Amino acid sequence: MGLLLSKEPRRRPRQKRPRCGSWWRRRRRPLLRWPRGAPAKAAAAPRGRDCLFRGPCMLCLVVHGPGAPAPAGPEEEPPLSSPRPLRAYGAAASSQPPARRRAGLAAEDAARRLLLSAAAAAAAPPAPGRGELGPAAAAARERPARSLLWARAGPVRPPAPPAASRPFRAPPAEPPAPPEMVCKRKGAGVPACTPCKQPRCGGGACGGGGGGGGPAGGGPEQHPSPPLRAPRSPAAPGGAPAEAGGDAVRAGGAAPSAARQPQHECGDANCPEGPEPPCECHREPPPDAPDINQLPPSILLKIFSNLSLDERCLSASLVCKYWRDLCLDFQFWKQLDLSSRQQVTDELLEKIASRSQNIIEINISDCRSMSDTGVCVLAFKCPGLLRYTAYRCKQLSDTSIIAVASHCPLLQKVHVGNQDKLTDEGLKQLGLKCRELKDIHFGQCYKISDEGMIVIAKGCLKLQRIYMQENKLVTDQSVKAFAEHCPELQYVGFMGCSVTSKGVIHLTKLRNLSSLDLRHITELDNETVMEIVKRCKNLSSLNLCLNWIINDRCVEVIAKEGQNLKELYLVSCKITDYALIAIGRYSMTIETVDVGWCKEITDQGATLIAQSSKSLRYLGLMRCDKVNEVTVEQLVQQYPHITFSTVLQDCKRTLERAYQMGWTPGVSAASS
Repeated sequence: MGLLLSKEPRRRPRQKRPRCGSWWRRRRRPLLRWPRGAPAKAAAAPRGRDCLFRGPCMLCLVVHGPGAPAPAGPEEEPPLSSPRPLRAYGAAASSQPPARRRAGLAAEDAARRLLLSAAAAAAAPPAPGRGELGPAAAAARERPARSLLWARAGPVRPPAPPAASRPFRAPPAEPPAPPEMVCKRKGAGVPACTPCKQPRCGGGACGGGGGGGGPAGGGPEQHPSPPLRAPRSPAAPGGAPAEAGGDAVRAGGAAPSAARQPQHECGDANCPEGPEPPCECHREPPPDAPDINQLPPSILLKIFSNLSLDERCLSASLVCKYWRDLCLDFQFWKQLDLSSRQQVTDELLEKIASRSQNIIEINISDCRSMSDTGVCVLAFKCPGLLRYTAYRCKQLSDTSIIAVASHCPLLQKVHVGNQDKLTDEGLKQLGLKCRELKDIHFGQCYKISDEGMIVIAKGCLKLQRIYMQENKLVTDQSVKAFAEHCPELQYVGFMGCSVTSKGVIHLTKLRNLSSLDLRHITELDNETVMEIVKRCKNLSSLNLCLNWIINDRCVEVIAKEGQNLKELYLVSCKITDYALIAIGRYSMTIETVDVGWCKEITDQGATLIAQSSKSLRYLGLMRCDKVNEVTVEQLVQQYPHITFSTVLQDCKRTLERAYQMGWTPGVSAASS
């Protein structure tokens, strides 16, 4: 219809006019108000195909009028500085006849009145009797329409033409609420989790169950993207709490709630469906998992003390800097076990001694990359050293042991077995300067003789343990010196030394003797052994292995006189089943008996000792060829509290331990 009314005769010359629609699309910017003082003789713009009137049409006035909305955000283009389209537009309007100009102004005023009346009708409350919506529900219904109106056409502002051409002035209305700012970036404002789906009630008490609010008040405003929902508080008059809750949610906070209890979205406490549990995104985050670093340092140090040196240095210290500092605590460097580490050199020992000068115990056994220099530096910087162990360090000589004796006067333990270069000179320094010495081990130090041993016996009166092995230069004089000058001796071992019964008999003076090792003493008789057992009442362990002269009579006396004896080793001795029967009959304390390699032991002796002994827990029958394996199997079943040691039984126990540790037959270590 507008096309038919706007057509004019073809005889009229066509005038070029600005293309309102295309110019709007190109500029994307509303036109400014027409200037009041437009030039009278401006050239008429040619008529375009987009506009239906010669002058500005109704659509142009509504869309491009001065009331068009301003740019809403940074996405709009900046205004153009060239005012040519505006001058052409004004010239085209001023060139029309007065009657047509008045008609256009009248149509413009009518359109503006129509828009203002529609906005006022949307904002006015409903008439009584037509609906039961409250103010909050009405505001909720009004807001989408108002937002749509202002977002599409912008606020309608009456133009300010000259006073003569103002036939109507609209009454001043409240300034509309600014259009809601909605971020157009992808994903902006969308919650991190899936929005909660509120149930819909079927009863009439819920007011239809829609999401647009209930009789108690309106809910949060619906956005293009699902908004965060918060628990609703009980409605107050006018729906103010619900509206405030919606604003708080839109602002990024939590809606205020007096009762702190979630309700159904309809707002009715009598809703049959009841309140819905809160969404995962609104639940409080779970409490942090307990952190071990929150423990006091003293407890962590106690935990780390149960770790070995490798576990602390190669595992725990690599977790974090805090654990590294704890692993470097001085208490962990008091006792160092560096045995069998070829990385231990003189430089490393010097660094360790420089870092921790309170070392009280060190073990450098089987460390072949160091020398006397490193040990001397260690002894010089650690004067509080108490225990020194260096087995099989064949490269060390008297220099190292002299340095330890000179700089560590509080030394209590020296184990330097199997050092070929050690002589009596080192032992003399120990005897003269280390008066607190209690435990010495010089086994397989073949250059040691009675000269050094007697100096130690006379200088170290607090000795409690002494062990010698295969020291052929040690004789009865050394045994006599220790028995006379060291009354506190508890453990004595002279395995394979050049000792006879004349020297061993002096050990009867040691009232505190608890363990005696007399293995492979070639000139040891039964009377000497029986005398020692009778006089040394605290003797608990006796080792007589490899002594061919020990017989059944000696074992019977040992079983009768050894009141506290618990361990008796008789490997390769000249005994028979009678010795085992005597042990089971007379002894009430012996728990361990080893008669391996005794060729005269048979099934009868093994069976009788197992039946008669009440204290027996271990019976060694290794290579007792006259003992049948079937008999041993029966004994294992009948006496499960006793461990029987044979070749087959030991192999079975080894396999059981391997299975428990996860070993599988047919899988080699290389393939796994």
